[in-house]
Amino acid sequence: MNSKTRVLLLVSFLLSLLMAKHYFRNKQGGQLKLSDWFKPRSRFDVITTTDWLAPVVWEGLFNRQPLEKYYQKQNITVGLAVFAIGKLAENDLDLFLQSANKFFMPGHRVIFYIMVDTYPNLLPMELNPLRSFQVISLHEENWSYNFDLMYMKILGEHILDHIQYEVDFLFSMSANLVFESEFGVETLGTSVALLHSWWYFRNTQNFPYERRVKSAAYIPFGQGDFFYGSSIVGGTSENILNLINEYLKDAIQDMENGVNSTYEKYLNKYFFLNKPTKLLSPEYSWNPKFKPPPQVRFVKISHYPRANF
Repeated sequence: MNSKTRVLLLVSFLLSLLMAKHYFRNKQGGQLKLSDWFKPRSRFDVITTTDWLAPVVWEGLFNRQPLEKYYQKQNITVGLAVFAIGKLAENDLDLFLQSANKFFMPGHRVIFYIMVDTYPNLLPMELNPLRSFQVISLHEENWSYNFDLMYMKILGEHILDHIQYEVDFLFSMSANLVFESEFGVETLGTSVALLHSWWYFRNTQNFPYERRVKSAAYIPFGQGDFFYGSSIVGGTSENILNLINEYLKDAIQDMENGVNSTYEKYLNKYFFLNKPTKLLSPEYSWNPKFKPPPQVRFVKISHYPRANF
């Protein structure tokens, strides 16, 4: 047997081992079906499933137990990125992190990516071994130019550099959120969008999409599915990176053409073209200044108006 044949046999043997490992890992973990944890007929007062069959996560529709069992076997790590500069870091970040440490993905490995312009003076926080923090210092950026553009640019760079190798799922959230109860594995998906808590209860014809034809964020009247909020996006690192790349491309194109739109409008255009695989209900970002309607049975996250910085 010559050396070339031996190499080919060795490669074939290694590939067989990899295939066997993949088969037995899938066999052991099993494939979780939507019907195993999601019960859309449990409520008739809200939209529970989209036209493209993505689940809308409301209290009373999901069973967390089979999800926990599945993801514990997968041994997942979830990332949570938050960006806070100036007064945002001073006023919001501590409450955000204290509440996230308590309620975000309990029982699973979590990495908090804290992006700040100055090292935050945070209150002491007790971490269990499953949780870790990475503080990312930001320098020499013109924050007043475009806050969202700079944040997404920096987040994309860090996803490419290291985050994609460290986590299975990633969420990006505004610092002006406070977790009120468990934000668990029912929120995980390859592409996760948040229904805007105000516009969910309004006529679709009045959604504040970008209506200027010149803008890359343009959505014509009579089109569009929902209006999505920008305080939370989630998914795999690959999907978050794709969202960032499309946003940066469109925002830069608009600036070159003398058009200025908002991150939220670009986000809505992105999800109009790239349907999310899971939607979070307004329960996951409710302004506490307003009394929740009957459909919002349980506020998971309070969303406070952003302070000027």
